[in-house]
Amino acid sequence: MGQAAIRTLVQAARHIGWNAPALCVGPRFQTMQTHPINFFRQLALFPFALYPRLVPPNSSTQRSPTAGLLVGLVLTLAAVIAYSGYITAQIRGLRQLQSDLADRNRKDSLQLLRIQNDLNSLALAMRDMLDADEPYPLTAWSAQFARIHGDLDDALQREEGVAVVEGSAEQRALLRGSLTQFWDATERTFALARSGHEKEAREQIRLSLQARLAGINTAVARLLVENNETEEQAAARVGAIYDRVQNRVYLFLTATLLAITVTSLYVIGVNRRIFAQLEELSGQRSELAQKLISTQESTLLHISRELHDEFGQVLTAIGSMLKRAGKHAPEGSTLRGDLQEVSEIAQASLNNVRSLSQALHPVMLEEAGLEKTIEWYLPVLQRQTGIAISYAKTGAGFAVERGAGVHIYRVLQEALNNVVRHSGAREAWVRLRFLPARLQLEVEDHGKGFAPQAGQHGIGLVAMRERAGLLGGTLAINNVEGGGTLVRVDVPQTK
Repeated sequence: MGQAAIRTLVQAARHIGWNAPALCVGPRFQTMQTHPINFFRQLALFPFALYPRLVPPNSSTQRSPTAGLLVGLVLTLAAVIAYSGYITAQIRGLRQLQSDLADRNRKDSLQLLRIQNDLNSLALAMRDMLDADEPYPLTAWSAQFARIHGDLDDALQREEGVAVVEGSAEQRALLRGSLTQFWDATERTFALARSGHEKEAREQIRLSLQARLAGINTAVARLLVENNETEEQAAARVGAIYDRVQNRVYLFLTATLLAITVTSLYVIGVNRRIFAQLEELSGQRSELAQKLISTQESTLLHISRELHDEFGQVLTAIGSMLKRAGKHAPEGSTLRGDLQEVSEIAQASLNNVRSLSQALHPVMLEEAGLEKTIEWYLPVLQRQTGIAISYAKTGAGFAVERGAGVHIYRVLQEALNNVVRHSGAREAWVRLRFLPARLQLEVEDHGKGFAPQAGQHGIGLVAMRERAGLLGGTLAINNVEGGGTLVRVDVPQTK
């Protein structure tokens, strides 16, 4: 029965391409005897070697959200660039409007006010010239008139250079003609005064010059009114530009918020689907890992019992038969010595089979619990490997459920096996801590340290993490300062 079970397991391992140890009975049974740790490790990790082959590939091809997100990004950038160009053009037009219209209109109004001020000065001078109480002759005002004449010509020339009111060229031509006629009449008036006809000159001022000046004031006032209207139109255009830009800003913000909302909903939907798939895959992986571990433990238990019962009974029977045969052999004969030697070999093989059976599935886990099993296992491993193992237990111990105890015991075995195979250390420390709400196990060495390659995950590490995850705990592997590795498994007490 034991041989058939072992051969079946080896055939299954070779069927999937797993490099199994030599488990056949007969001449190659020495491999199992002399290397029980390597045998156990490969046999214990057998279900995890099957893991990638048992996970079905995901045949459904999900559409990647990258293309949609890139399209959304391109459209958003294009909208931002277009809107920036639009705003730039509107600001340039507004600046041009303020520079070409508002500023020039303001300067035009200032020149018109300057002209109006000169005209008022002329009106005051003519009023004084008509005053009979004035002791000065009319010719005394000729210098003032000449100064005002020059200032009016300069102001009129500047005003024409900055004028922006369309359709006012005729009015300006009329204003210039009226001023020319006014100055001609002024010259004739001063000529009469210089010839001694001041009375006729005053009459000329009263009848001609004041009327002409009033007409000029009316024309200037009309230009000022037009400038005010133009300024109001410019303000209205500026307001229209601001309103248009404001409306575009609201439209752009609305479109941007809509795009962000659509993109966010799309990303949220994609993320929900992805996380749902990940959750489903995680559940399937956890379920599969649990089934594999359950299959592993049942297989190891079956093989352990077969080794202990069948091989143990066979070797015990062989040892008894050899002892009885040795008693019938002559005392001191070569046959008696050979039978004794063969009996000792059979007993040693029986002890190895029992040790291997305990390594595959310690019965102590069920009978004495995790703590006693660890206390038994560490000295055995120390004798087999020659590594000094220091063990320390802290905290008030509590009962550990059988399934949880098996998982923690397997993690301890794998961690110590890594110390033996990879660290190069000759000493290790095992610490078992019973904390108020959880159980913590640490395995520490001061060897080469742990430096996994990117994308490389050993089957042993996968098995350790899966076991810790099934218990609802965590597995941490850290490098120790100065060299070495610290493996810590932390599981809740409820597990």
